[in-house]
Amino acid sequence: MTGHSRDRNDGLVPVADREEPLTRALVLSTALAIIDEEGAEGLSMRRLGKALDRNPMTLYRYAANKAALLDGVVETVLEQLAVDPSDRDWRGQLHAVAYGYRRLALEHPNVVPLLVTRPLSTPLGLRPPGTLRYLEAILELLIRAGFTSEDALHIYRAVFGFLNGHILNELQEIVENPEETDDLLRLGLHRLPLAEFPRLRSMAAIMAHYDGQDELERGLAILLEGLATASPPSSAEG
Repeated sequence: MTGHSRDRNDGLVPVADREEPLTRALVLSTALAIIDEEGAEGLSMRRLGKALDRNPMTLYRYAANKAALLDGVVETVLEQLAVDPSDRDWRGQLHAVAYGYRRLALEHPNVVPLLVTRPLSTPLGLRPPGTLRYLEAILELLIRAGFTSEDALHIYRAVFGFLNGHILNELQEIVENPEETDDLLRLGLHRLPLAEFPRLRSMAAIMAHYDGQDELERGLAILLEGLATASPPSSAEG
């Protein structure tokens, strides 16, 4: 049974009923709910304890510190990313994975900075297993398709480097004056001197009508075709 409790900003976050056993899954899902509402800066053991109606000290058995808690939240999100390593169409599968990753990012925009930065803060062997299973499955997919282990890792890094950059671009706030009807003014590009930035100013209409899904589709097509050409698999059918 799960209720709700009002936070300091009168927002609602899940709170565990004391009759519900405290588990790692419950701790992490509640931490994710707090981050979704307040951002990672709003998460602390004290804040989490309040949301769970538990003494914060009891939470340390599920996460040793805030860094471990953040890694656990990333794990909770990435465990929802489906990868089928048995798919014989490796391009189609990576395409589906990319769209799944984007969907998770749009559902949890406050977690995106953690998806990008936590791998830089935690050695591979110390990360929660749930943050690595999708990587293992992608490597298996590509090696089954005929890529060498080295090329499989290169393709993974290239695809997710692109995805993280794309998602950060898609989520960034680009509209300065939403009430304006002129694209140059809406984006604030009128502040740029015309003599120095003629190209940027001329692209105001394109930037103002940014389509994240279309941009992802175009980028994936270029990237996957380029990767297949640069490092062709030895026995791929896809």
